[in-house]
Amino acid sequence: MSLPNGYSINSPPSESGEDEEPLIKNNPVVQLSSPVPPQCCSARLNLAILMFLGFSVVYGLRVNLSVAMVAMVNTTDPDATKNSSVIHACPLPSGAENGSQTFQQPAGIPQYPWDSETQGWLLGAFFFGYLCTQIPGGYLAGHYGGSIFLGLGVLGTAVLTLFTPLAAKWGSYWLFALRALEGFGEGVTFPAMMAMWARWAPPLERSRLTTLSGSGSSFGAFLALPLTGYICEQLGWPAVFYICGGAGCFWAVLWFAFVSDDPRTHRRISDEERDYIINSIGPQGTGHGWTLPLLSMMLSVPLWAIILTQMSANWAFYTLLTSLPTYMSDILHFDLQSNGFLSALPYLGSLVVSLLSAVAADILIERKVFSVTIVRKIFTVTGLVLPAVFLVAVNYAGCDHILTVTFFTLSSSLGGTSAPGVYINQIDIAPRYAGFLLGITNTFGTIPGVLAPIVTGYFTEDHSLAGWRKVFWVAAGINLGGAIIYLLLGTADIQPWANPDEEGVRQQKRRGESIS
Repeated sequence: MSLPNGYSINSPPSESGEDEEPLIKNNPVVQLSSPVPPQCCSARLNLAILMFLGFSVVYGLRVNLSVAMVAMVNTTDPDATKNSSVIHACPLPSGAENGSQTFQQPAGIPQYPWDSETQGWLLGAFFFGYLCTQIPGGYLAGHYGGSIFLGLGVLGTAVLTLFTPLAAKWGSYWLFALRALEGFGEGVTFPAMMAMWARWAPPLERSRLTTLSGSGSSFGAFLALPLTGYICEQLGWPAVFYICGGAGCFWAVLWFAFVSDDPRTHRRISDEERDYIINSIGPQGTGHGWTLPLLSMMLSVPLWAIILTQMSANWAFYTLLTSLPTYMSDILHFDLQSNGFLSALPYLGSLVVSLLSAVAADILIERKVFSVTIVRKIFTVTGLVLPAVFLVAVNYAGCDHILTVTFFTLSSSLGGTSAPGVYINQIDIAPRYAGFLLGITNTFGTIPGVLAPIVTGYFTEDHSLAGWRKVFWVAAGINLGGAIIYLLLGTADIQPWANPDEEGVRQQKRRGESIS
């Protein structure tokens, strides 16, 4: 494995101006003067595993309502079924009464008369709060370090989750407010993760480490969806929120006990690994100051390419994340446990594909088969176009249960290909500002999380196949648009406004100092 020009494992970063160059380029790189510390049992791998577990919890807290909603709603109530009792697109299973399935809850467990529009708003409520803290969370994590923000984000969301049954009892408006608060707390987590990897991830290991930690979201969805269905049927839906909230609190204890913001301050890292990380990242591995090149960021075409592409990809992702259990229930009429398991299959596929793609991306970069920009574009375009194809295929599967589940699984699984593409591109174009930039891109990328469940609710008021076809056609079309944008405008080159020397020049100009 090799490092960028001007860096050695046993020497400090060169002062001859190399830090103005991209960390990884097409031109040859010098070989390390000593072996690279192995990832196995390393501090950086342990950090990635803890992040993986943390984001598993985060997504468990995020998606549990999607399945629990099926058990929380009283489908025999006239208010809940006023828009959905006329059309049954697919044949009902034997034993279904009055054209609908009723999921029995243990004695004493309440159910509520929420129609499809109310359910859409409740499923989207999380993202209203999630929008608010992405940018400030990324800014503060980039300045102070990300561990405190990631830890408190998960802990706060977990504690609030414990109050979900109480909020639902008080009414849908209270539950909407609580879910928005949960999103508010969780909004800092992904920017904090990126801010930490800007200090921890050697350039040639970025795809693997960042994707491994972020893929906890797929594992969390895969685990939470079937478990939620099982818990709802055996213990009642309130137990889902008590168990998920407790798991988040337990993880926070481990996080604060074992994690450090920076390899320089980690208590259990070897000297060899610390020197390797610090020297390979160079001056980009330090926190940014209070001032930011905001105008340059606003005018940055590569940044807008990331923003628009993530928004496009997230529309399909959030559509399936929040609405797939409803489709499995209302159209295909799966029972609650089968619903949870089948809704989880796409996330298992996404987990496997994203990890394999990350390893492949790092190999292509390390062996200089393609430039970093080409690698990012290959994985991004693949991860948007192929999922769109299989979403369209769902429209032609009709009521065929096997084909429908297969197409959903292939669509979400292949979407994992974009994990080492556009989703880590911020750390390529501006490593020191990676947390703040992720806050910006994830804020825009969360807008589909707000709109997609609401749009789905309006399209599917009558639970017809025609309404769901609109949902999937729109998602596929948006995916294709994002692929075209990134193919034309995306890059992995470090931007001029992201160089430490450029920041020093800007600060001197603001102080009115002469620059020789």
